[in-house]
Amino acid sequence: MKPIYLSIQQQETGRRIKKLLTENGYTVKEIQGAMGFENPQAIYKWISGKSLPSLDNFIILSRLLHTSIENILVIDGDIAMLWRRLEKWKIKLIVSGIISMDLKVI
Repeated sequence: MKPIYLSIQQQETGRRIKKLLTENGYTVKEIQGAMGFENPQAIYKWISGKSLPSLDNFIILSRLLHTSIENILVIDGDIAMLWRRLEKWKIKLIVSGIISMDLKVI
């Protein structure tokens, strides 16, 4: 079996954490309280992409945000998945005659 190499996109993960906090109506102060932190610095570092939560804190975040750790993390595989989706859309648009092969609108 070949090894699998993944790269966590730290800044993108921070943006995703911030987005999920907003979508779920949480403030940094509320997350600080739920995590039992004395100050919010760690959370600000997460959402700015300067650091990542520990595994324990990822588990707590995933439960608070009603999602999986995999949905919080942004890994290089997510970028590859996006490109595959874009390619599928491009093919659909070409087949339907909306755009040409050189991506010009018809």
